Amino acid sequence: MAILNVTPDSFSDGGKWNNTESARRKIEEYIRDGADMIDVGGESTRPGYKRISDQEEIERVLPVISYIKANYDIPVSVDTYKSAVASAALKAGADLVNDIWGLRYDRSMAGVIAENQAACCISHNRIEPVYRDFPADVLTDLTESAKLATDAGVSRDRIMIDPGIGFAKSYEENLTLLRRLDILKEAGYPILLGTSRKSVIGLTLDLPCDQRLPGTIATTVMGFLSGASFFRVHDVAANKQALRMAMAIMEA
Repeated sequence: MAILNVTPDSFSDGGKWNNTESARRKIEEYIRDGADMIDVGGESTRPGYKRISDQEEIERVLPVISYIKANYDIPVSVDTYKSAVASAALKAGADLVNDIWGLRYDRSMAGVIAENQAACCISHNRIEPVYRDFPADVLTDLTESAKLATDAGVSRDRIMIDPGIGFAKSYEENLTLLRRLDILKEAGYPILLGTSRKSVIGLTLDLPCDQRLPGTIATTVMGFLSGASFFRVHDVAANKQALRMAMAIMEA
């Protein structure tokens, strides 16, 4: 899953792809590098992000989604936690909703996904990051979020879960969850891992965003070995090569 942030303020690539021409160049690069899906986001969700209106977010993502679907045969995900944005994106051709709040922020979201017979990625997040039994609490939260989807009519085979690395977790908890990622297999859904260039890598290696590719690749490969099957990344070619090598070894 290739990350395409059409925003001015995302933590790693804000302002790089938020005009039509630059976005199209990046899409072409992702296709060439072997992306299997493109995740389009119109609002930054970095720590301390500024929320924008539904309409502004829609105006950012719809032209990009429409362009991809008109020119490429590739699934498109919309990275949003707002049902109005998700509804507009799905009508424009998006195939999946990637919700960082696990369908809990906007209680209309699950219904919108079901009505459009779409897929969804449910991420773990909390308003208050207080845990009694971490990471078992993460598993419980994700299971409850998935139930919101199925209760609304979303088919189980259209749901994936995301541990939410970097959301409502301390540095130590992020590392622990990466080590214990296999616990999430108990939920019975495919696991998406999104660690690309995140602060847990920067803090571990003491490196800025643009120097975190080797650390990202390490988390991608370890995530694969722990059961993750989808990977949300900025650097498609390098991560895909690492996964191909890991898969070849495991299948030998």
